[in-house]
Amino acid sequence: MSTTPAQLTLQLLVELDEVTPTVWRRVLVPTGVRMSRLHDMIQAAMGWTDSHLHVFTVGGARYGMCFDEHPEGEIDEQTVTVLQALRGQKRFTYEYDFGDGWEHTITVEAEFRTPHALKFAICVAGENACPPEDVGGPGGFEYFLEVLADPMHEQREIYVRWNGGDTFDRTAFSLIEVNAALQKVRQRSSPEQEIWQ
Repeated sequence: MSTTPAQLTLQLLVELDEVTPTVWRRVLVPTGVRMSRLHDMIQAAMGWTDSHLHVFTVGGARYGMCFDEHPEGEIDEQTVTVLQALRGQKRFTYEYDFGDGWEHTITVEAEFRTPHALKFAICVAGENACPPEDVGGPGGFEYFLEVLADPMHEQREIYVRWNGGDTFDRTAFSLIEVNAALQKVRQRSSPEQEIWQ
């Protein structure tokens, strides 16, 4: 009688740096997905729109899109699985939007072996809303919130139009919405793009 080999799943804590209160997500991720798919999962979990370049730094290695004039030695994220890239590392970084400089610290909190691989990432917890795209990084985000909070600010009308409304709830977080977004990531992938351990 043959048995199915155990599948490795990681519990990752993804934290957006330099934003208070911290925007964070706790996500279960299959290790057989490529680093490019992990990028898609982080985008969905955090609430970004995948409108900018990004890079992972694991140990001394840099995994990215290898786009245009990428740094020498950058490894194409589409050629490496999460398991291959991490090689036992317990903490790594993910930067999104080099102009705004959104840095994320990712910590491997736990490892699970299960009879079947996850079909998509699962968010089990989180707090606070992701900043809007193109708001100008952590400093720009604080200024954005300050302008929206001041009815007399001379730039308030511009920011309200840009934001699509006069409020931004920085504490907003919906586990249901995040998991719905994560399921769409798996549905977009094709079988040949993933290596299931």
